[in-house]
Amino acid sequence: MELRHLVTFQKVASLLSFTRAAQELGYAQSSVTTQIRGLESSLGVELFDRLGGRIRLTPAGERLLEYAEQILTLVEAARADVAGGDGPSGTLVIGTMESITSYRMPPLLEFFHHRYPKVQLALRPSLCAETRHALRQGGFDIGFLLEQETRHPGLETVVLAEEPLVLVAAPGHPLAGRRELSPVDLAAVSVLAAEAGCAYRDLFEAELRTVRGGAPFLEFGTIEAIKKGVASGLGISLLPVVTVAAELEKGEMTALPWDAPFSVYTQLAWRGGRRLSRELRLFIDQAKRLMREDAPLHAPA
Repeated sequence: MELRHLVTFQKVASLLSFTRAAQELGYAQSSVTTQIRGLESSLGVELFDRLGGRIRLTPAGERLLEYAEQILTLVEAARADVAGGDGPSGTLVIGTMESITSYRMPPLLEFFHHRYPKVQLALRPSLCAETRHALRQGGFDIGFLLEQETRHPGLETVVLAEEPLVLVAAPGHPLAGRRELSPVDLAAVSVLAAEAGCAYRDLFEAELRTVRGGAPFLEFGTIEAIKKGVASGLGISLLPVVTVAAELEKGEMTALPWDAPFSVYTQLAWRGGRRLSRELRLFIDQAKRLMREDAPLHAPA
């Protein structure tokens, strides 16, 4: 059993694709197939069920994957230690989203930048469903979710905080200054939102659908673009409080008297059952310390 064969097996098992594994490893597909067959021959078992154009792990393959990940983690640790590394190093690929990257993560990013400069944090913008899929397939090491559900099949999660939401408008908007609002009131105005797939946007849209019908939301690419649209009077928007706290304090926006009948939670997730490297454990521990709900809303000045 050769180490390179285990590397290839782990990649195929995480992606469930010989073609994609070959592309990521820089091999010809025939080489990947040969390595897997050689590994199967040496162990005397089949590691993958081949179902037409798709593959899946056999029970023997699932057992080997657990050992392969432990072996490769130990090899990585040994390489770093023998090479003279005296601290965490390497790259963590992190699925995240704008509201978390810009408003929740700065203390964490600052901590790693100053304390562990050899750990490279590669941030990948991703919607929650995409992040969950990438974690299960091995494309991301860890990911942030902002969702209503806090339990996800195949993943381990830590809830960092309930994320308060607020409905905002420009101070001169027709709904500003009202003491109470009904869904009918909200159905009559333009709503600015992130793209479909954003959890709180989808929940808000479902809430208004009974009185709003199929009227589309005005989609903006970023939270910053949404905030500018709201401030200029284009419409209202439901956003995490942390993203508009500064604008509310300055009077550039106003909070409307409507409480969302649902809650969403900032979560940290990784693939269940995987052996965590010291870098990944460190990231999880520090995220819990710096991003839990008792942490400040804003990064320290």
